[in-house]
Parts: sequence; structure tokens; C-alpha cells
Amino acid sequence: MQHRRRSSLTALVAVLLALVLAACGSTLDPETVRVANGGAAGGAYGGEAGVEGELSGGGDLGSGTAGGDAGPVSGGSGGAGGSGGGSTGTTTGSAGGNGGASGGSGANSATGGTKAGPCDGFKNQTGITGDKIVIANAADISGPVPGLFESAQQAVKAYVAYFNATSDICGRKLELLELDSRTDAGADQQAYARACESAFAAVGSMSAFDSGGAATAAKCGLPDLRSANVSNERQSCASCFGVQSANPGTFQNAVPDHIIKNYPKAANNAAYVWINAGVGPLNAQNQARAMERRGMRFVYKQGIDVSEFNYRPYVQAMQDKGVEYVQFLGAYQQAERLAKAMQEQGFKPQNFVLDPTGYDPRFVQSGGAAVEGTRIFINIAMFEEARSNPEMALYQQWLQQVKPGATPTFFGVFSWSAARLFVEQSIALGGRLSRQTLVDSVKRVDKWTSNGIHSPQHVGSKETGDCWRWIRLEKGRWVPEGPTRFTCSGVTKAD
Repeated sequence: MQHRRRSSLTALVAVLLALVLAACGSTLDPETVRVANGGAAGGAYGGEAGVEGELSGGGDLGSGTAGGDAGPVSGGSGGAGGSGGGSTGTTTGSAGGNGGASGGSGANSATGGTKAGPCDGFKNQTGITGDKIVIANAADISGPVPGLFESAQQAVKAYVAYFNATSDICGRKLELLELDSRTDAGADQQAYARACESAFAAVGSMSAFDSGGAATAAKCGLPDLRSANVSNERQSCASCFGVQSANPGTFQNAVPDHIIKNYPKAANNAAYVWINAGVGPLNAQNQARAMERRGMRFVYKQGIDVSEFNYRPYVQAMQDKGVEYVQFLGAYQQAERLAKAMQEQGFKPQNFVLDPTGYDPRFVQSGGAAVEGTRIFINIAMFEEARSNPEMALYQQWLQQVKPGATPTFFGVFSWSAARLFVEQSIALGGRLSRQTLVDSVKRVDKWTSNGIHSPQHVGSKETGDCWRWIRLEKGRWVPEGPTRFTCSGVTKAD
């Protein structure tokens, strides 16, 4: 009985994560939490969050193969024929010209080449001494799913190692305070109580139940630059920001637009299937409504209980209705189960679509032939593109240095990005750095891409990023589908 309860909780946590961390702007409501708790080469964008005067939001989208870096710096390495990225702050980003000439000295540095603010008046304060700045990371390391978000903490550890090898902030190195939120709201609160006392800021944190520490962070004014916010409480916390930005109730147009343009028959005969857990039904129906407002037509919408293992009736219903597009919201394990049921019944719609949480090697390994052809919309560079995306290469390189054999992850990318954002903002503030000035600075950050490792995120305003791209599983490997650049076409409200 005890094993069964543990297995059920593990499954529920996995499902909830997929439902609320699907990069769709959805959040987990408090009651659900209580119940469940029990410029880069090859990159697509020029504009980064940067410095206006000294601090502000980022610039416009770049073109070609490279774009501008944050603030007053030159662009990343240019490819042959690449054109310059947008300007940010006070200095125009630039890219290499014909023949692959290199960009400015700030390209792919640990500081992004950010212009340092004067260090005059720099004050030691909570988490800052004469030789170090302590940053905390609270991630779900233990709990029902051991190592659930260990990749987020590993990513921050990797960036700290990278930064300390070459740079400092007014003569101070970074020190990481590693905390375990244990997949538990109470543990998250305890972790943030310690962070308030011992760290200057929290960076790259990731928890399935992040509501617990929200009030604690807000009360002490702790700057909390997270991989993502997943609860309403965290989203409402004035000093808390998801580097993967999101706003409940909106969905990116890039997803339905791609299907309508390339698969018109499928767009007119679509199905949305979700797992009935947490806010899954609400999220799925909101997304379907937003996509319908954009021009798609859903002929089948159906939730599946967490405890259900027989997906054949749902597959049969879609077959009977002539469905050609299937979008699924749930954990990759359930997505695999649905794909295998479709294979067993000979159901081959034009599209089987998952959100970014499906971009997981375990889905490919365990799904086999049944998941071949799966499409996923993502807002990060592909891990397979490290050779053409210097920031992705840096993340993977330093990840291996701090954790040999570690697997890069979707959430790790945004935690790495959070660490870069913290560093660049802190360096620009210089002697004016304090918890409050850092929070005020981050509020102005917009179109942040962390050197092109992900699409532009509206960190300060906490609005949903609208730039996405597609990948498809072919012969067991993920390959781009359509443009390798992100497509930005706005968002649509569900209501």
C-alpha cells in the first residue's frame, strides 16, 4: 500500500509538472498546490536585455546568423553574410561581416561584455562580503521524484564556475548556496527563509510547488530570478521573476499559425487531449479556445484521468471523428502511452504534438517507433545545435565540468539564463547594487535571450514570450521543422 501511494504521488507530480510548466503561461492554483503537496551564431535574435543609460530592456530582433549582446557591447561571432542585430541600451549590437569576421570582445563572455558601473560606494550587505557574493538556488533535489529539478541547480553551478574563472563583480566572486525545496511547499519556504538570511539573491531556482517561499521572498525583498514561476503566489511576488516569462490565460500564436499554414486539413480536424490533474483541464481548454480564435477547429476535446491506463477508447473516438491533429498536455510518460495506443490501433494523424516538456531523451528512448514523427514547439535552441549556438555550447561545456555525464535540460537552459541575467545586471549596477536596485533593474528587462540560447522573454513584465519554433522526431533524432529561427506572432487570450 505504501509503495502504491508513493507511485501515485510520483505520477501526480510528474503530470502536474507537465501541466503547469509547459511554457504556456499557465500557473498552479493554491488549492491544487495544497492538495498535490501533500548575439549568438546560429541564434535567431539580436536584442538582449541590456542597459539604457545603464539599465533597461532589450532591443529589437536581429537578422542573419548573429545579433547584438546585452547593453553596450558588440555582437557575437558572425557567419558568412550575417547581418547585425538590434541595438540595446546605449550601444548598437553588431555582427561579423562577410567571411565570418568575429564580433566584439563581449561575445560569449561570462559578463556578456556588459559595461560595468562604477564600484564607488559598493556596500557589503546581506550575502555580500569583501570577497564574495552569495547567491542561493532552491530546487527540487529530493522528494517523490528524486533529482526532479537537479538540472536547474547544476546549471547555476555551471555558470558560477564559468563566471568565477574569468570575472568578478566589484572584486567579488560568486558563491552558490545550494538548497533543496524537496518537491514540497513547506520546504520551499524553509529554503527561502535561509536564502533571505544568508544570500544576496536567489538565482535559477525551480520547484514544482514554489508557492511556499513566495511570501518569504517578497517580505525580505530577496531578488528571485527563477527558471520559471509556476504558482499564482510566485507570479504575484514583487521581487520574483521567471526568466521563462509567462502570463496566465494567453497562448502563443506561433503554434496554431504553423499548423494552419502547413497542415490546413489537420487544423480543421483537431483534437486536444489532456490529463485530468491540477489545472490541466483549464489550461488545455484555454489553449484550445485561443487556438480556435486563431483559426483552428477542434472536433474532439477530452481529459484522461491520471489513474487511467487504457487509452484505446480515446484513440478510437479520434479515429471516428477523422482527427488529423492531436495535441497532448501531460507528462511525457502519458504522451508515450497515448502514442503507443495510436500505433496499436493503426491511427496515424498528420500531427502528434507536445509542448517543450516532451523534449526529453527518455521520451525517445522508451517510446521507440511509436513516438516517431512527434512534433514539439519549443522556445529554446536545440541541444543538438551547440556547434552553431555558442551559448548552448557554453552551457553544455560548463555543465560537464561541474557534473560529468549530466544531461542538459529545458529548465537547465533557463536557470543558466537566470544566472547570466543576474551577473549582467549586477555588473551594470556596480556600486549601486542592492537588493532593491536589482529588483528595480530586472523590472525593466525585456526581450531577454541570454545570447540567443532561448527566444525573447519579457522577464520584467512577466508576459508570455511569443517566439517559438518547431522540431520533429525523425529516425530517433530531433530535427528542425521549418525555420531554425523563432517565429514571433503575438499571443491570443483564451477569453
